[in-house]
Amino acid sequence: MCLAVPGKVLEVRGEKAIVDFGGIKREVMVSFLDDVRTGDYVIVHVGFAIQKLTAEEAAEAIKDLKQIIS
Repeated sequence: MCLAVPGKVLEVRGEKAIVDFGGIKREVMVSFLDDVRTGDYVIVHVGFAIQKLTAEEAAEAIKDLKQIIS
């Protein structure tokens, strides 16, 4: 099973970004996406941001993920 996790971009450093996953911060490659900025929400799979999300979409995805985990 593959899992992609939503996170909030805290800082962009060229083709990489620091992304917050509910308090856990990781470096992520953002080279697959155009115009990723601080404050954006992204879906991350195996260290690569694969899609941008709206804040509302991210909140829904985080809510769903929390239900799966609990």
